[in-house]
Amino acid sequence: MERGQKNPFSGTVSVFHERRLPEEAIPAGYAALIDAYMLPVPLPRTLSAIGPRHKLYVADGWRLYTPRHAPEASLIGHLTFALRYEGLDLAVLKRLFRATGPDPIKAVVEAAPTGSYARRIWFLYEWLIGEHLDLPDATRGNYAPVLDPKQQWAVEGKPSPRHRVRNNLPGTPEFCPLIFRTEAIEAFIARDLAAEAREVLAEVPADLLARTAAFLLLKDSRSSFQIEGENPAQDRIRRWGQIIGEAGRHPIDRTELERLQRIVIGDARFVHLGLRQEGGFIGEHDRLSGAPLPDHISARHEDLPALIEGLERFDRDIAPGLHPVLAAASLAFGFVYIHPFEDGNGRLHRYLIHHVLAARGFNPPGLVFPVSAVILERIEAYRHVLESYSRRLLPLIDWRPSGRGNVEVLGDTGDFYRFFDATPHAEFLFACVAQTIDTDLPAETRFLRAYDGFKSRISGLVDMPDRTFDLLFRFLHQNGGTLSARARAKEFAALTEKEVEQIETIYADLRNSF
Repeated sequence: MERGQKNPFSGTVSVFHERRLPEEAIPAGYAALIDAYMLPVPLPRTLSAIGPRHKLYVADGWRLYTPRHAPEASLIGHLTFALRYEGLDLAVLKRLFRATGPDPIKAVVEAAPTGSYARRIWFLYEWLIGEHLDLPDATRGNYAPVLDPKQQWAVEGKPSPRHRVRNNLPGTPEFCPLIFRTEAIEAFIARDLAAEAREVLAEVPADLLARTAAFLLLKDSRSSFQIEGENPAQDRIRRWGQIIGEAGRHPIDRTELERLQRIVIGDARFVHLGLRQEGGFIGEHDRLSGAPLPDHISARHEDLPALIEGLERFDRDIAPGLHPVLAAASLAFGFVYIHPFEDGNGRLHRYLIHHVLAARGFNPPGLVFPVSAVILERIEAYRHVLESYSRRLLPLIDWRPSGRGNVEVLGDTGDFYRFFDATPHAEFLFACVAQTIDTDLPAETRFLRAYDGFKSRISGLVDMPDRTFDLLFRFLHQNGGTLSARARAKEFAALTEKEVEQIETIYADLRNSF
């Protein structure tokens, strides 16, 4: 900064970009950079500031540091602070590098050519912008990880000799969501959920396990339609269940996604199949004018081929190096934010969860975790997770009505779908998978054991075909263990009063297992 030039970094504030601070403080790191360079980016979920007291604490979406943490009020000062304390926010960094241009970044490296932060910044500039700075290759300095693995989940990575860093980013410049290490995620990973699932099923006989798997597959398929507010015919539910059962067998690319969309849609007379050829949004329309009222605006249709290629590369090259649930959260929620199709995105989003878990061997052989069924039970939490990013993104998208009840995005938004904080999504998905292991798998196997016991004892009283027995069980189950007067008078008029009493007693003995 030249003499006499005003320092662009703000002083003490109580409100920052409509977000109130717990007390008056000085924005630092990403907050300071966003403000100084007027970056049009979603604000990080947690911002940093330097407070007046010698107390470090987190409150109201802010992490307040002490005066001794205060960085130099400069580009390099706040960039170094961000990398040291806040991890990487690739969307912010890419917009920042575009705003600064190459010369200030080049000056940062030339001022500290062996410094690990300078070399990381140098690498990130070239990786994100796709242009080489006019600098000779580094010759000194220990290889530093680009992503701090103590802050965010990383892959093993490969060395970049030019910068003397190790590129351990869990993605590519085309698609790279990041996930912070949290106590919740650490605890789930420490449990080794895949091993727990195998233990739950270890003592289950093969025939019972096969029936459990078939039921859970059908349950997941039905739930995935119900999440979208649909109630399709049973044969369509079964067909989609068969597709879910094949998840993980084929790599994800544009051709495969379009094949799956055709299966999901079925009747495509009023739906364009394949990538969208216009804008897209999730929301409502004004009742009078028909104008769009978006809750989420999808990626521009011009960006879709590159974004889908990013998803493909992530699935092929990156996901194998991440924990399967982390990879599934990144891929699946990234897909649903992109929303590449006119219809079918929600079910394909949940299919991608199954795809990653199955392809990485996380599921017990032959079994699908009924993730959609758990999501249906936790639908409000699911919506909250989706909105954790959509609500921060929506105000930044410049759009206008297209005239057909749709939207036309006016600016460059592709990076908002490439780079997002997938931490809430990973925590949510881990909780769903844990519920299937803690509750759904044991409950279903317990139910089938009890059902078989009930059927065996009933067959000792009266002979009836399987279809009639299933009807008897449903009537009892729906009526709290009592056979209704209507059922006694019609479908089961042939039963004696004594037989009915005995059947109801047998059901009562096993009722707690149903």
